[in-house]
Amino acid sequence: MVRLHDCGESGRPEGCRTGLTRRRFLTASAGCAGYLAAAGPLLSPATLGRWRTPHRRIVAQEPFARIEDLGLGMFAIVSTPLDGDYTTVCNGGIIMGRNATLVVEAFASQQGAVWVAEQALALTGRWPTHVVVTHYHGDHSAGADAFGRSSGTPPSLHATEATRDLILDSRADEELKAAWADAVILAGDAETGIDLGNRVVTVVPRGGHTASDATVEVDGGEGPVWCGDLVWNAMFPNYIDAQPTRLARSVYALHALPTEIFVPGHGPLATVDDVARYISVIDVVGEYAREAWRLGMTAEEAASRFQVPPDLGEWELFDPGYHQRAIEKWMDEIVGDSG
Repeated sequence: MVRLHDCGESGRPEGCRTGLTRRRFLTASAGCAGYLAAAGPLLSPATLGRWRTPHRRIVAQEPFARIEDLGLGMFAIVSTPLDGDYTTVCNGGIIMGRNATLVVEAFASQQGAVWVAEQALALTGRWPTHVVVTHYHGDHSAGADAFGRSSGTPPSLHATEATRDLILDSRADEELKAAWADAVILAGDAETGIDLGNRVVTVVPRGGHTASDATVEVDGGEGPVWCGDLVWNAMFPNYIDAQPTRLARSVYALHALPTEIFVPGHGPLATVDDVARYISVIDVVGEYAREAWRLGMTAEEAASRFQVPPDLGEWELFDPGYHQRAIEKWMDEIVGDSG
């Protein structure tokens, strides 16, 4: 058994606290959705209970998602795709301002995006005027072209240039790609404020889960923070496009924010303690990969022996290959650093 180092040796800062066409399904599967239909029946009762238990008052609910009231005109969309319903898949949000309504994420399907837009209208009195997509994976972006269909006026679509370009280079259909022609490009190296009237929402470029990730933050990080897939809760993260060290830095920075409410990319709403536990998980993976590489093990061999330490709780897998994928990414980085 490969020895696992204490998480503190990892360099972590002290005190860090259904309605898809086949093409759209393939687009979504390029991100995190591919194994969701199989995952639900495999989840433990504890994890199912944790995911299905709301943290805040529910204001809308469907089998595929619920909306929790965060207060002051802000709402978290918590997707619950545990029975193979891919309508939304990722988590997201609705943020109300005096003059505008912003939705976080474009979700995995047109149906999902329309449902969210209809809920935004019901909750804020306004169809979404802005949509921010945190990264290019299809479970977060595939519904982008649907927002303007019912209203007749498409909302402004915001993402970094790298996110836009990755979507345009992906397997997405031309109709979806057309929605990005007039996208508002966010700065890749500086924060961008979006004025909703009485509230300015800050989009912060980060990275690590992909080459281009962004978080959506309210009141300088004192209000709710939408983390995209930089943070997962009770689900082991997907490292398919990850840069592990950069991912860790981004998560450390998020954990240091003064907020008490984190909306992860997948899983239930997270507290400061939940994010700390997630940090420990990704630190353990990194240390394990380093030790396995030192011992000359392959990623496949190492993954066959890896388990998240029980004291960090249960971290279920969307895909049985996620452990190997994470270890491979760490080993690629180690080889690059040593070359």
